[in-house]
Amino acid sequence: MGMRQGMTTIPAAAARRALLEAQGLLDAPDRRASPATLQRLVEQMGYVQIDTINVVERAHHLTLFSRLHEYEPRMLAHLLERKRSLWEHWTHDASAIPTMWYPHWKHRFERYRGRIQRHAWWRARLGHDPERTIAMVRERIERDGPLQSRDFEHDHANHPLPEDGWWGWKPAKAALEHLWRGGELVITRRINFQKVYDLTERAMSELHALPPTSAAEHVDWACRSAMERLATPGEIAAFWHAIDPPAARRWCEEALRRGELIEVMVETADAGKPRRAVALSSREAALRRLSRRSDRDGLTDSGAMRMLSPFDPVLRDRKRCQRLFGFDYRFEAFTPGPKRRFGYYVMPLLQGEHLVGRIDPKFHRDRGELVVNRVWWERGIRPTKARTNALSEALERLAGFIGADRVRIERA
Repeated sequence: MGMRQGMTTIPAAAARRALLEAQGLLDAPDRRASPATLQRLVEQMGYVQIDTINVVERAHHLTLFSRLHEYEPRMLAHLLERKRSLWEHWTHDASAIPTMWYPHWKHRFERYRGRIQRHAWWRARLGHDPERTIAMVRERIERDGPLQSRDFEHDHANHPLPEDGWWGWKPAKAALEHLWRGGELVITRRINFQKVYDLTERAMSELHALPPTSAAEHVDWACRSAMERLATPGEIAAFWHAIDPPAARRWCEEALRRGELIEVMVETADAGKPRRAVALSSREAALRRLSRRSDRDGLTDSGAMRMLSPFDPVLRDRKRCQRLFGFDYRFEAFTPGPKRRFGYYVMPLLQGEHLVGRIDPKFHRDRGELVVNRVWWERGIRPTKARTNALSEALERLAGFIGADRVRIERA
C-alpha cells in the first residue's frame, strides 16, 4: 500500500476503543442475556475460540461471560446443538462460528482434504492404510449414526500409537478429525466435552447442499468482515486464517483505489513509532468520535472489572495488545513452571478500557473454592479501595458463574 500525505493519525486510545467495541467489551455486561443476544454477540465478535483447559472454566464460557454476566453455558449449547445457528469448526483454532458463513468454509475444506497426501504427520496417525481407515470410519457413521472416538476400538498391542503427548491419536480418531476438518463430518454436540460426530449431509443438510462461494467472493468476505476493526493486511489475513497475507494486501490496495478504505497511522500506547493501518471509510466518523474522548475517560478505579479468558480475542495478538494497551501478555500454560513469569492460567483484568492487572486463579472443585494465588497490578495502577472492591465483586460474580461456594485470595 502506498503512503499518502496528510494521512489521518489515530490515537492508541481510539484504536483500543475500536477493538473493544468490535469485540463487545464496551457494551454493558449486565444487559439481559438470551440465546438471541448471544447469537448477535458471536456474530459481532466473528467467532469464539473453544479450548479444553478447565482450570477455572472452559475458555469459550469465560469469554462469553466476560461480555454477558447473565450468560449460561446452556445458551451456547442451544445455538450449537439445537438451533444450529452456530457450529464448531476451525479458524486459527477450534471455534464456535455463525453458520451463516458456512459456504466460505468450503474453501477451507478443500485445503484440509489435500493434507493427507502432503503431510507425514497425518499419515502417521492414520495408520498403514489411511484411505481404508477413513472409508471405514465414514461408513460406520453412515450406518450407525453419530459416534464418538471412544466408539472405535484400536489394537494397541499390534499397532502402537505415536508417542507425542496430546496428539497420540489412534487411527480412527485421526480419521474423524480429518473428515471433520474436511467438511464431511460435523460436531453435533459434546458429551463431557468429547466430540460427537455425524455426517454433515445428514445433520446440516441444507447448509451442506449450498454451493461454495467463488474465490473472489471468499476473499472479499474474509477481508471485509475482518475490517470492522482497524487492521493491517497481515492482521486481516490472520483474523479468519482463511486467506494468505498477499491476498489480503491485494484486496486492501483495490479497496483503497475504490475509496472503500482509508489509510491511517495508529499511535502506540508507549509513544513509540506510529504504525500504518487501514480502516473502512464508513468508519471514519466513528473513529473521529472515539478519538475525541480523553484517554482518562477510560481509566477508572471504581468501574466494573472483567476478567478475560487467556483465549480472549483481544489478547490473541500479543504485539497488538502491547501496542494498544501497553500490556505484555503471554499464555504460559505450555511454558515450563520455573520459566513462568506469572502462572499457568493467568487472566488479565479489564477495567473500563484499560488492562489494569492480572490474576492467577484456580477453581478447586473438590472443595468448591475459587482460589486466586496472586494478584498483579500493572505499573502505574494503584490498588485503591475502589479498585480492590471492584476486583472482589468481579471474583464473586465469577464464583457464582462457575459454582464456587467461596473465594480466597492468597496474595494480593
